[in-house]
Amino acid sequence: MALDKSKLEKGIKQLLEDMMQREQNSFDEFAKRLATTIDAYVKEGEIEYLGGLVNSGGAVTGTIQGTIK
Repeated sequence: MALDKSKLEKGIKQLLEDMMQREQNSFDEFAKRLATTIDAYVKEGEIEYLGGLVNSGGAVTGTIQGTIK
């Protein structure tokens, strides 16, 4: 699945709205929820591998040719 920036923006906006409703600040909760939102966004990405790596019986070498979707 390709990265969906608008979904990330909505998640961050929802988090900020939720935090503004709190009567007490919670930096720990905000940090944890923001990290979770970003983590979910990044995990939706795909790497399209086009080539560039070789293995001649030893370690894999080369430079990856590809893109992140």
